[in-house]
This record gives sequence, structure tokens and C-alpha cells, in this order.
Amino acid sequence: MTTASTLPDFRNLGVWLRVLLLAQALRLVHAVLDWPSAQPWWEQLVQQSVRFDPPLLATVLLLYLLQPLLARTRYRRGLVLVLCLAALVAALWHVAVEQGLGLALAGSVAHSASVALLLAGALLFYFDWRQQRLSPALADARLAALQARIRPHFLFNSLNSVLALLRTQPQQAEAVLQDLADLYRALLSDARTLVPLAQELALARAYIEIETVRLGPQRLRMQWRTEHAPLHALVPPLLLQPLLENAVRYGVEPAPEGADVSLEAYLEGAELRLFVRNSLVPHGAAAPAPSGGNHMALGNIRERLQLHFDADAQIKRYHTDREHVVLVRLPLRWG
Repeated sequence: MTTASTLPDFRNLGVWLRVLLLAQALRLVHAVLDWPSAQPWWEQLVQQSVRFDPPLLATVLLLYLLQPLLARTRYRRGLVLVLCLAALVAALWHVAVEQGLGLALAGSVAHSASVALLLAGALLFYFDWRQQRLSPALADARLAALQARIRPHFLFNSLNSVLALLRTQPQQAEAVLQDLADLYRALLSDARTLVPLAQELALARAYIEIETVRLGPQRLRMQWRTEHAPLHALVPPLLLQPLLENAVRYGVEPAPEGADVSLEAYLEGAELRLFVRNSLVPHGAAAPAPSGGNHMALGNIRERLQLHFDADAQIKRYHTDREHVVLVRLPLRWG
């Protein structure tokens, strides 16, 4: 499935770095391939800096200022706007250098504008290619989570729990079925759009309610530290549930006495921070056979964070003396 193309977020630090580094790399390649025999390529590179670097930085700054407008503009119109802006800035700088500073630049104003146009087109092509390459992670996330939900032992145990509750606690049995329905509904939704944190927390609670019925509250000791969570902040869908599933599978299930699991969400400046913690498996307890599922879930979430937030988001896991921790950091976006 092909994802609809969108312009990069020009207020994203990762986009800035990629634009600047790739532009310089292309300029370096051009200088090496096109330098005259009488002049070393590095001297040509330095001389072209006056012509190249100021309009590049000015264009990036203008795109930063125009980002709210570009975000509301259709892709093709935005594409034309970015290309025209890059060419216009290069042309104006060429005129300013020759007439204002009295320096002679090789080529004409049209040449400078066309070079900027080609460079901007190459960079936009790269960002579109990168988006198309990472976008399968969104579909893969839904498929992986759906396969996990249909995993025989989970589905069998959930339905078995419902059957056990039907006669004695019919209302709780109905609640478990409702939680299962909520999980499937979320898994079948569009994974390409961001959703409010409140929706992700509701899905996480539905999953934990099912597992609590199966394992018992004595084994799955869940703590919710979300009283300061920004519920309207936008996050990728299926972000919290896979992390909690890993905590249950690798922290709670192998421990006969159970384990503590916690989910914490709060703001740190303009950044949303999410922590999922679980107690470490005691020595001697039988752990599940390594299947790579833990790393696959984290890798998929990492790819989706890169697609939505680029370098502004991060996921990492680490151990303390007593617990396994997964930290997700992502920029604050409001719904």
C-alpha cells in the first residue's frame, strides 16, 4: 500500500539536519566530479560557499517560518511553493552578491536559480522516498498486533475467562468481551494518523483489564501514574499496548508470584514522556523462550516514531537493579 506523500516538517530538528547535511554532500560530490584540473576541488568548494550556503540557510529559515502554511497546503501545491522559494532565494542572493557586494559569481542568475531548484527537488524526492520506505511500519504494526491478539493462548485464555465468569459474574464477563471488542476495533483502525493520548490510555486499560482477569490482580499488579498526562496530546496509535504486552509476557508470566507493572505519562517542558516499567524476573524463574518479539515490537515503534517525528522522538530501554524500563520521548502535538 502506497502512503500519500506529504511535505517534511520543516520545524523538525531531524529534517533540518538532513537538509543541511544532504545539501552539503551533494555539493561535495558535484565539486569532486566537476572540478577543473588547474584548481583543486576543495578550493572550488570553498569559493562556492559564498554562493551556496547563505541561500541554503535562508531557504531553510523561511520554510521554518512558513511551516504552518505548508502543513495546511496540499502536497503538490506545497511542492511547487518550496521549489519556487528555493529558486527565488538563490536568484535574489546572486543579484545581491554581484550588485551589492561587487563580487563576480560564475554563471547567470538563471543558473543559480536552476541549481537551487534541482537541489530542492532532490531533497524533496529523498524525503518522499524515506516516507514511503518507513510507512509499511504502520501497516506492520497493526498486523503484528492483530496477530498477537489472535495468538492462540491469549484468545483461548481470554474466552476461557469469559466462560468462567458467565454464571457467577456476568457483568464482568460482558466487560471482558467489551475490552476484546475495543482491542479489535483499534487494531482495524487507520494506523497512519496520530490519535489522542486519552484513546491510547483507554486501549491500554482495556488490555490490562483482560490480562488481570486471566492472571489475577495478585500476579498482575498494575499501577497507573497518568494523573498529569496531557490527554489531548497526539501520539502514534498502538504505542502503549505493545509495550504493556511485553511487560506482561516477559515480566509477569514467568514469575509465579507475579510482578509490578506501571505506566507513567507526564509533560517535561514541550516533550511528552512515557515510561513502562515491570519487575525483573527473579533468578530461577522459568522465562519464556526467546522469540525476538520484544525487539520486534520496539523496532516497529521506533520506525513509526521516526516517520511521525523524525529525530525529535526517541525510544530506549534499560534495566535498573529491580526493574525493566522502556522510555518513550516525543514532541508535544495537540489534537
